[in-house]
Amino acid sequence: MDTLRVAVVQMNSQSDKAANVATAERLIDQAVAAGAQVVALPECVDFLGPHVMQADLAEPIPGPTTERFAAKARQHGIYLLGGSILEQSPVPGKHYNTSVLFGPDGAILAVYRKIHLFDVDLTGNVSTSESETTLPGEQIVTAQIAGHSVGLTICYDLRFPELYRLLALAGAELIFVPAAFTLYTGKDHWHVLLRARAIENQCYIAAPAQIGPHDGGQCYGHAVIVDPWGTVVAEAPNQREAIAVATIDFAYLQQVRRELPALANRRPAAYQGLLAALPTH
Repeated sequence: MDTLRVAVVQMNSQSDKAANVATAERLIDQAVAAGAQVVALPECVDFLGPHVMQADLAEPIPGPTTERFAAKARQHGIYLLGGSILEQSPVPGKHYNTSVLFGPDGAILAVYRKIHLFDVDLTGNVSTSESETTLPGEQIVTAQIAGHSVGLTICYDLRFPELYRLLALAGAELIFVPAAFTLYTGKDHWHVLLRARAIENQCYIAAPAQIGPHDGGQCYGHAVIVDPWGTVVAEAPNQREAIAVATIDFAYLQQVRRELPALANRRPAAYQGLLAALPTH
């Protein structure tokens, strides 16, 4: 396929896991009704509540939540990115923040565990330590959707351009960024970073998002799809649960890469010399 109809979901998950999953299922149905062949859910789609509840709510993969999402993918014959969910880990009291990609038959195509954990202290605005309850992933993950390579990332990963460059070098033409970006950082950084990752890697970015207040904070929303030129081609309405849908055109992506060959003009040999000269501390 040279084109795909992609939907990103914007929702306001809370501490009721069953209600959150049911809302996600309803929005998947809505996206399919709008013609989506690929649907992407946001980070923390199953639970966005008190940290002390996370370990008890984490589940294996496959597990109850992934089985429900697999059933939705199979029902509609779509590719479904299950946002991210709480995945059980072997370490007591800790879990993974994990994104699962499903094929049209409901099979799991890829599992990605968030590599970069959100440990920040912006005095008086945002203070959180994701690593207190979450283990980091260690693997970069790509998968195939309708003959095209896609990359998986989650939220805070967006601030680490080396991850996105490696995904692009691995062939990714579309990169998912399910997120629960804070309102404080999102208003200044969300669109800028998403557009930058799309421009520098000449790929599509699909960023489903959490919106509104939840236990311990407030999310920015603005679920978007960005094209390889950095243009926002679809954006969910602000302040409410919604979907945004756009047709992504892989022929256009190849045109951008051909006419402005920034990826082809890279000089890896020179970079190795620069890296060798950096201080070791």
